[in-house]
Amino acid sequence: RFSFRPEPDPYCQAKYTFCPTGSPIPVMKGEDVIEVFRLQAPVWEFKYGDLLGHLKIMHDAIGFKSTLTGKNYTMEWYELFQLGNCTFPHLRPEMNAPFWCNQGAACFFEGIDDVHWKENGTLVLVATISGSTFNKMAKWVKQDNETGIYYETWTVQASPGKGAETWFESYDCSKFVLRTYEKLAELGAEFKKIETNYTRIFLYSGEPTYLGNETSIFGPTGNKTLASAIKRFYYPFKPHLSTKEFLWSLLQIFDTVIMHRQFYLFYNFEYWFLPMKFPFIKITYEEIPLPNRHKILPGL
Repeated sequence: RFSFRPEPDPYCQAKYTFCPTGSPIPVMKGEDVIEVFRLQAPVWEFKYGDLLGHLKIMHDAIGFKSTLTGKNYTMEWYELFQLGNCTFPHLRPEMNAPFWCNQGAACFFEGIDDVHWKENGTLVLVATISGSTFNKMAKWVKQDNETGIYYETWTVQASPGKGAETWFESYDCSKFVLRTYEKLAELGAEFKKIETNYTRIFLYSGEPTYLGNETSIFGPTGNKTLASAIKRFYYPFKPHLSTKEFLWSLLQIFDTVIMHRQFYLFYNFEYWFLPMKFPFIKITYEEIPLPNRHKILPGL
């Protein structure tokens, strides 16, 4: 959590505009009955259709419908500058340190694109709440959005399977949906008993080693050898590659991550070294149940 959201650097430009039709979250009448929908569709469906859906790489959102007005709304959380910028930095010749364009934020707008969510994904009713509960949730969303500002692609674990040590948690669209569901349960919402699955991207490593922050590694008195190693690691991930460059980069990435078992992770403004372990990287689509309604104890 951070105390405020910084202004994006003008260098960071999104290929697709963030939240182009966004609008303020409305204040609902207390007696209104609001339907809550689980929304899920393949990532970048507008560009690749259901291709990423076959790989179970899904984007999550939440839908709302006011029974008083009949209006629908969509709420989601995603990257300001697309996924690649949130996962890897730019290596700018005029800067010593890698430069990150990494923010994620909530987007709220009127309407639910039924075809988008139903065709290759999910649009299903999960709960019903009052207008006053919706208004309390809206206040929480504002606070969550102002303090949880950086997107994190990877979940880093010691190994696959239940009970494994988690070194770093991801912070992405599905985590926002799960946080919102949890808040609604805390406010008294009762969720239906249906299966809900989410995409997670795992890296597997031994215990991470803390390396330092931008100043301690790349500053005037920094560690030049380490700085060079980190920049060398990120170089193959640079954007806008030709097909030939992309294939060569894939070989370099394979050699570093799989053969030499090395990965440099940037997390909350700090760099960590991950000693990678088999199976190295995995995309899962696993069930995370809807929350149970929080019971308030008598007398509290």
